[in-house]
Amino acid sequence: MCGIVGYVGEKMATPVLVNGLKKLEYRGYDSAGIAVFDGEDIVVRKVKGSLKVLEERISREVIKGSLGIGHTRWATHGEPSDVNAHPQTNVSGTIAVVHNGIIENYAKLKAWLQEQGVVFRSQTDTEVVAHLINYFYEQSGDIFDAVLNALHRLEGSYALGVVCKDYPDRLIAARKESPLIVGLGKGENFIASDVPAVLEHTREVYFLDQKQIAVLYADHVDLFDEDGNKVIKEPYHVDWDISSAEKGGYEHFMLKEIHEQPKALTDTVRPHLKYENGKPVDVDFEELKIDDGIWKNARRIVITACGTAYHAGVVARYAFEQFARIPVVVDVASEFRYRNPILNKDDIFIVISQSGETADTLAALRLAKENGVRVIAITNCVGSTVSREADDVIYTAAGPEIAVASTKAYTTQLMCLYLLALKSGYARGTLDAENYRRLLGELASIPEKVKEILANQSEIQKFVAHNFNKEKVFFIGRQYDSATSLECALKLKEVSYMHSEAFAAGELKHGPIALVDSTTLVVGIATDPALYAKTASNLEEVLTRGCSTLVITTGDGKDFAKCAGTIIKIPNVESAFASLLSVVPAQLFAYYCAVQRGVNPDKPRNLAKSVTVE
Repeated sequence: MCGIVGYVGEKMATPVLVNGLKKLEYRGYDSAGIAVFDGEDIVVRKVKGSLKVLEERISREVIKGSLGIGHTRWATHGEPSDVNAHPQTNVSGTIAVVHNGIIENYAKLKAWLQEQGVVFRSQTDTEVVAHLINYFYEQSGDIFDAVLNALHRLEGSYALGVVCKDYPDRLIAARKESPLIVGLGKGENFIASDVPAVLEHTREVYFLDQKQIAVLYADHVDLFDEDGNKVIKEPYHVDWDISSAEKGGYEHFMLKEIHEQPKALTDTVRPHLKYENGKPVDVDFEELKIDDGIWKNARRIVITACGTAYHAGVVARYAFEQFARIPVVVDVASEFRYRNPILNKDDIFIVISQSGETADTLAALRLAKENGVRVIAITNCVGSTVSREADDVIYTAAGPEIAVASTKAYTTQLMCLYLLALKSGYARGTLDAENYRRLLGELASIPEKVKEILANQSEIQKFVAHNFNKEKVFFIGRQYDSATSLECALKLKEVSYMHSEAFAAGELKHGPIALVDSTTLVVGIATDPALYAKTASNLEEVLTRGCSTLVITTGDGKDFAKCAGTIIKIPNVESAFASLLSVVPAQLFAYYCAVQRGVNPDKPRNLAKSVTVE
């Protein structure tokens, strides 16, 4: 997902833009560029490659000016190249544009503009936007009207930053689907794709709504709706400090965020528990407008999400069905709306998205709402599109997650889902008060148990030193452990580029075991004592094929003494909640494999933090 920054104020814009883009590198990109008005012209510098390449390019010159926009591009239309990098400009270079998103009707607009005599230099859909704005600007002579007219003709998704040579005192921004924030400073204002880019300058921000337009001046910001009418809204105060977006002594953000999980889980679970005599007795979701009657009458639960969030939903399916005895459907959001899903008004629809801007998840949410289904959103980002459009929202307290591969966002999402499952079970009468309170106590103990695992991370580090070069890694488990295996395999392939897959342990003999040989590592996750023997049997089968084995388990590990080359023990916990623990060693395993293989785990190739386009 591309990164956008913009600045208008009294400072030199170039260092502000470059530093802001550095804070957005986690989003993934293949080229970078800036456009700064130097008092006479808009100076554009853009390169294929990293920000370091851009910095080297501009280090030999001084680009004066206090108005500018910057961009890290993730290629969609047109291969990564200097020409296709953003900013894009009109023919004369008097209007510059940065863009995140996809203009779906760009080909039609491009053909029409070419008929008007426009000569295109790039293969991007973004250049169409620059020329379209220029077309209307030549007609009206007013840059705001030109942008407004252009927006009315764009189909698809966009977050835009626009500067014009004839208007050196302002920066125009607009968004539809793709996220964009406005940072409010003193004598200066900013735009950015995400909060970390502006945090060293201000903690006051606007989260732009759908089809909202912002005009930024040095001393104030005006907001407008899609028809050009002024909008008044209150800014949001960001209450986490800049250190939350820094590495804090850790070598990588991913490792820092793995270690932040005890705090993130505590901050997520504690506000939602009611205590008596120091023990949790109930789940309190004051922010939800769902009473016990809605849970009792619910016909089923539908969960949809993408990637890691989807895996949290798969685990949650087991929890809702176990504790609330209610049918659960879990769907990949990118597939959901294309299969003409059956939705009922007495369903409860849960969407999960760390950023709250995931395009496919938003589309699923809107389809559910069109069918009159109540939607609960679980997200980490206040003010995100998901949080605004859902009927109810639960915020995880993960704080900013900078590494592309999600860790603490996953476990905090899972914590919220467990709380919902227990609350619904108690409301439906499938959990009695004694078990309900006992299980809440188990959940409340999770953060301390994660601390125990992290204190012994050297075990994983040593194991990785001997196994980071395996050609294939298979994660297996049963029930909850099978669901957890999906996330474990994804983490490893995301950050280390090792081939990894997850299989239900009982399915090994139905095909996957044909792949097992001496170049294979099989990781068995076994956290339910009732299923230890079954999983151990599966591991013995693969061990005879010459592979290496690792077991992540609760208990003393005796059940796996014959079939596990290495055993990682995690604290005992209610087996239904063990997914919150067993995933942590797998996160560490993925991280250390990436480091051993010389890969930056924070910025995996070809991946972006949030996918805001299809």
